[in-house]
Amino acid sequence: MQAAAEDGPDQYLKVITEAIMRTIGDELNPKTMSELNSDQITLLAYSILHSEVMDGGFVQLIYNGYGQFFFFNPFAKAVKGWGLDELATLINRGGRLYRKHRREIEIECSDDEFMEMFERFPMFDDLDDIFVENEEEWTEKVADYVKAHFERFAEIEE
Repeated sequence: MQAAAEDGPDQYLKVITEAIMRTIGDELNPKTMSELNSDQITLLAYSILHSEVMDGGFVQLIYNGYGQFFFFNPFAKAVKGWGLDELATLINRGGRLYRKHRREIEIECSDDEFMEMFERFPMFDDLDDIFVENEEEWTEKVADYVKAHFERFAEIEE
C-alpha cells in the first residue's frame, strides 16, 4: 500500500478500487453494492467517472449507461462531503443536461452515430473541459480523503 501511495494518487486509488472490486467479485450491481458502504461506492463511482470522462467525456458516460447512477443518486452530495465542492457542482450541472438529453444519448446506435453525438451535444464540452482541467487536483483530494479515512475503504489483515 505504501508503494502505491508513493507512486501517486492515481496508482493509490487504483489499488484500493481493485481491492474493493475483488471483494464483490469484480461486478458492481445493486446486489453487490449492498455489500459496500457509501464511501466505497463513492470511490468506485469516482473511478468510473474518471475513466469514462477522461476517455470520452460525459456523453460517453451517459451512453454507456451510467447517467442514472451519477445523476439520480447522491454522488454529488457524497463528493461534496469529501471536500470536492467544484466536482459536486459539475455533477449537478451534468444532471440538468442529462435530464434534458438522456433519451437521445442513451439510444443504441452505430459507432458513427455515437461519434456524431459529440457534435449534437456540444453543451457537454464545457463539463468535459472542467473535469480534465481539475482532474489531477480532484484525484489528489480523493486520495487524501481515502488515506485520512482508510478504515472506511479497507480492512488490514494481519
